[in-house]
Amino acid sequence: MDGGLKRRARLALVPNLPPAPARSEPRVQFCGHCGRRPATPDHSSRVCPSCSLGLLLEARADAAPGPGDAFLVLDSSLSVCAVSDTAERLLATVETDAVNRHVTQLIVPADAEAQGPSNLAVAITWAARGDDATRTVVVRPANTFGVRMSARITSCGPPSAALVVFT
Repeated sequence: MDGGLKRRARLALVPNLPPAPARSEPRVQFCGHCGRRPATPDHSSRVCPSCSLGLLLEARADAAPGPGDAFLVLDSSLSVCAVSDTAERLLATVETDAVNRHVTQLIVPADAEAQGPSNLAVAITWAARGDDATRTVVVRPANTFGVRMSARITSCGPPSAALVVFT
């Protein structure tokens, strides 16, 4: 060894990893604005054939919103990407004003002391990373007191995002 430098290990080729296990839950498409599911998947367009206002997203069938459900789509930085038409009324906003805003400008945790998976930011971050687990948190509209709503949070995409469905 010259000059007291330690010798570093050589790089080695890592074998291919086995493919990720297939998802057990079937996935369905839904519109990011109206929540409707297209009758037949049309891979030539990502625009909703029903309302022509939202992009088609995918989520687990048991977690995807339905027509008339209030929901938000959020990215990993906790910014709003889409607001359903029902959520616009529920949260007293319009999608064009809400998009690219931080989620806490629309909803906040109803329990400020929540820890672990019931924490709003933690649940959204995991879902936006592609974790398919469904987490339930209690939230309230920002700047509105006395209103509590349960929210189901899971992954959707593409691209990977968090789906917050108010129940």
